[in-house]
Amino acid sequence: MPDQSPTIFLSAGEASGEHYGALLMEELISRFGSSGIEPRFIGMGGNRMEALGLQCIVRSEDVAVMGITEIVRHLPQIYREYRKLKSAIQTLRPDIAVLIDFPDIHLKLASEFQRLGIPVIFFVSPQLWAWKKGRIRKVQRFVDRMLVIFPFEEPFYRERSVDARYVGHPLADLPLPAITTEEFAKANGLDPERTWIGLLPGSRIKEIRLNLPGMLASARLLLKNNHGLQFVLPLAPTLTAMQRQEALAMAEAEAQALGKLPLKFVDDARATLFRCRASIVASGTATVEAALIGNPFVVVYRVSPLTYAIAKRVVTVPHVAMVNLVADQRLVPELIQDDFHPPAVVQALEPLLADGPARSKMVAGLAEVGRKLRSGRAAEETAIGTVAGEVLAMLQNGKPGMAQV
Repeated sequence: MPDQSPTIFLSAGEASGEHYGALLMEELISRFGSSGIEPRFIGMGGNRMEALGLQCIVRSEDVAVMGITEIVRHLPQIYREYRKLKSAIQTLRPDIAVLIDFPDIHLKLASEFQRLGIPVIFFVSPQLWAWKKGRIRKVQRFVDRMLVIFPFEEPFYRERSVDARYVGHPLADLPLPAITTEEFAKANGLDPERTWIGLLPGSRIKEIRLNLPGMLASARLLLKNNHGLQFVLPLAPTLTAMQRQEALAMAEAEAQALGKLPLKFVDDARATLFRCRASIVASGTATVEAALIGNPFVVVYRVSPLTYAIAKRVVTVPHVAMVNLVADQRLVPELIQDDFHPPAVVQALEPLLADGPARSKMVAGLAEVGRKLRSGRAAEETAIGTVAGEVLAMLQNGKPGMAQV
C-alpha cells in the first residue's frame, strides 16, 4: 500500500559513513523489496548513496572538514547546510532518522527530530569516550537508539543510561578483495618484482594536504635503503574532481621535488592494503581496514598546531589509533604531529617489511583485533543487517499498519 512506504532520513557526512550509508540502503531496499514496498530515502550523502536513490538535500563533501579549528573556520558553511537539512525535515516529515557518525551536525539534527516526534537511530558513535563527554546529555535526550561498532562503546553508553547496542564493525563483514597480485599490478601499472608500500593520507582533502607531504618524504628516505620499493597511493571516491586533481598535482609536485619517486595512484584502498607488503596510514577508518585485512602498518597524523594543542588538553584516551584502543595496547606505532617525520617513519616501518618477529607479532595482533570486531553477535548476522533490523523494528513500532518485512 502507498501509505505503507516509509520515508527514511539517512545522513552521512564523510567517506566511511557514506560507505556504511550505501550498504544500509542496499540492505533496506532488499528487505523492503520482498514485500513490494519502496522506501524513500532523503538526507545527506555522496555519490554512492545518491546512485542508490537518496534524495540528496546536502552533499557530504560540502560539510566534511576535520579538526577543531578547521570546523570553527567552516562553521558558516556547516550551519548553512544544516539549515537546508532542518528545512527538509520540517517539510517532508520522515518516519525515522538514521544518523551516521558526524556529530557536529547530527546531534543538532537529532534535537529537531525529537521536537517533531521522529525516532532517531544514531549509527557509529561519536567519540564521546575520548573527548567532549558533555555531549552525552544530547545523546541521552535526543537519541532513541545508539548502535556502536566498537566493543568498548556499549558499556560506556549503558553506564550512562543510553539505549546502546554493539552491532560489530561493518568492515569486518566484507570479504577480502578477490584481486590477485598479477591483476592488481596489471590494472595499476605496478612492477610485480618490486615490494609495494601503501600510502593512505586520508579521505578528505585537508587530511591529504597535511599528511601526504610527510608520507612522500618518508617514502624517499625508505627508498634510500630499499631500492626495490614502489609506492601505491589510493584516492578516496568521495573527493570531488577538483579535489582529486589537487591531490594528484600536490603528490606529483612533492614527488618531483624529492627526486623521481616510484609512485602510482590507484582507486581501491582495500585492494591496496591487501596487496601491499606494509603501509603508512593516516589515523582514521583506514587503520581499521588495514587491521581487518592484516596489513602491517604505521599510523601517522597531522592537524593544525592549534587543533593539536587543544586536543592534547581534552583527549583522555591512551592511544590515537582505533586499532590500539581495541587491542588495549600499543600494537601499531603512532607518529602524531611532531613525531611524524621521515626518520621516525622509516624506523617504525622497516622492521615490518621482512619476515621476522616484529612483523609476525603485529600480524598476530591485528588478527586478534579482527576477532574482537566480529564478536558480540550471531555468526550469520552482519553489522549492516543488524542495523537494518533495528530500523525496521522501529518503523513497525511507529507505523503499526506497515507490513512485516
